[in-house]
Amino acid sequence: MRITVSGLPGSGTTTISRLLAEYYELELISSGEVFRKIAKEKGISLAEFGAMAEKDPSIDLAIDKNQRAVIHSQENLILESRLAGHMAKDVPNVLKIWIKAPLHVRVKRILKREKASSFDEELKKTVEREKSEALRYMNYYNIDISDLSIYDIIIDSEKWNQYQIFDILRTAIDSLMGPE
Repeated sequence: MRITVSGLPGSGTTTISRLLAEYYELELISSGEVFRKIAKEKGISLAEFGAMAEKDPSIDLAIDKNQRAVIHSQENLILESRLAGHMAKDVPNVLKIWIKAPLHVRVKRILKREKASSFDEELKKTVEREKSEALRYMNYYNIDISDLSIYDIIIDSEKWNQYQIFDILRTAIDSLMGPE
């Protein structure tokens, strides 16, 4: 079973991916975690690393090349990243999920996760980050991140908590797997 989980920052993709990976005993590869880890290793903020990636395409291209290789070569995997669905577009039998939420909801979650203090500051950083990423995706791959037509399931994480979303996705996944 191969599953991709994508969404904008703060939508809940990592949380949902972890729940699914644990339940189905799948390996979880999170490109966002890889990106954050590299930024931390370099001693710079996520925004600074994003700006660096705008100027140096090799950063995104290396991470994305790895995603494509992984989703093409591994079974029993959840690939979680903004572009995971796109990286798997030519791989058969991949369930592609997009988790969405309104900007104000996502910023509140990011505030809590990052232990930041100012909603307005976090809103500004999130909008800048999303613009930076959208620009890079368009420039590198001609991908419009707002076009959700490639996804099999789109679910709004403002309407349901992570466990309710997990239940919805579990029902969908189990129905695809058929009787055991």
